[in-house]
Amino acid sequence: MALRLAAASVSHIARPKNPSFFSAPQLNITLKPRPNALLPRPISKFDSQWHIRAISEAAAEPSISKKEGEEQSPKDWKIKMLYDGDCPLCMREVNMLRERNKTYGTIKFVDISSDDYSPEGNQGLDYETAMGRIHAVLSDGTVVTDVEAFRRLYEQVGLGWVYAVTKYEPIAKIADSIYGVWAKYRLQVTGRPPIEQILEARKKKESNFRHILTSEIETMTNCLD
Repeated sequence: MALRLAAASVSHIARPKNPSFFSAPQLNITLKPRPNALLPRPISKFDSQWHIRAISEAAAEPSISKKEGEEQSPKDWKIKMLYDGDCPLCMREVNMLRERNKTYGTIKFVDISSDDYSPEGNQGLDYETAMGRIHAVLSDGTVVTDVEAFRRLYEQVGLGWVYAVTKYEPIAKIADSIYGVWAKYRLQVTGRPPIEQILEARKKKESNFRHILTSEIETMTNCLD
């Protein structure tokens, strides 16, 4: 947001009331208890194998988190935006672009803070790298960063004029410098801990998940003995 204002200033661009309640009819039904109806069914070898297979498949196929599941990614996207879903100020811009994208369908949004974010599917950009600055990936695999990434994204939703001036020097350098300051201090500005603490918390979360998954698999394996 701050970057858009800086770019614009440099280019001199102005641009039911009464609910009813019904009582169900009373039915006189006598339930006859079945023998051994409450006895637990013994776990068979087949059941154990089925549960282990289900857990293994869950581990092999990354689950869709709530954040990722809410995304409606277009099939014929032209550019992929990697954004920090935990950044409140960043999300204002993301939501604006997402709203515009409903008409154009050219941007694919990828939340790097999602538990199932994968560098393999995003040109090898790991979480730490993607957190350092804005990254966008073109459909041909080209990675763009900083102000160029914003310019490419805005162009895809009919707002290319906002960053058009940043194509030229020395405006491009000035705009990149302004964005660099924002990127460096954005965690402090938004009241979040330093990147080191965020990375450590993420590693612990991933480690705990692997530990729980391993324990579940071991428990199911013991049922076979």
